[in-house]
Amino acid sequence: MSDRYGSYQRLKLDRPKERILRIVMDSPKRLNAADAVMHQELTRIWRDIDEDETVSAAIITGAGKAFSGGGDLDLVKDMSENFKTLTRVWKEARDLVYNIINCSKPVVSAMQGPAVGAGLVAGLLADVSIAGKTARIIDGHTRLGVAAGDHAAIVWPLLCGLAKSKYHLLLCEPLSGEEAERIGLVSLCVEDEALQDKALEIAERLAAGSPTAIRWTKYALNNWLRMAGPTFDTSLALEFLGFNGPDVREGRASILEKRAPNFEKDCPL
Repeated sequence: MSDRYGSYQRLKLDRPKERILRIVMDSPKRLNAADAVMHQELTRIWRDIDEDETVSAAIITGAGKAFSGGGDLDLVKDMSENFKTLTRVWKEARDLVYNIINCSKPVVSAMQGPAVGAGLVAGLLADVSIAGKTARIIDGHTRLGVAAGDHAAIVWPLLCGLAKSKYHLLLCEPLSGEEAERIGLVSLCVEDEALQDKALEIAERLAAGSPTAIRWTKYALNNWLRMAGPTFDTSLALEFLGFNGPDVREGRASILEKRAPNFEKDCPL
């Protein structure tokens, strides 16, 4: 592995085949939840891949039986109390989405088990998204007490329509891999035991194709996402505005205490 990737701590990188880079989110004791370090690394890895002439395709997956367990609650607490942390993570969250969209190399995701939070951003913005049948995809923002920012507004309506997007994003309703494929949220659903092999097979096919044809096709198609940029920027701004309010504190406490949240009902909006 080149020095380009030597500083990564939470992302484990290997090359399963020539010209393919595999990214493994690796914090298995926390279901690969994105702490401050992983969040920053998930933001910059796409720039490194874009500039790496030895990589033609990338795979992103999670260590163990989980894809990504969502945001780290310690980081959520710090964001709600520290303006410097809040603005840093806002910039990372913005750049994470745009860096994936603008990465010229095709990206394949292999999602197993829980798929939530910053990891889900990469999972659903991947050019080919693959879920195991028992994957559990959840956008948990409103359960935490903040607006559904991250990637949701930029890509969910385009993938599965506005009605399904509102249902799953407003209610935090989970989807299995099978249901995600049925509504068009992911490209493919396969048996859990076939997930990694299928991701590698597709990455090999992408890596073997015409680099200009594949990369320029990706660039053109991703203009649909770029056109939704103002919608995404608004959703992200409103999400981070929520980290200054009381609901996120109650949402975080309720998750830690394993109970239903009791959000304030007196809202001027």
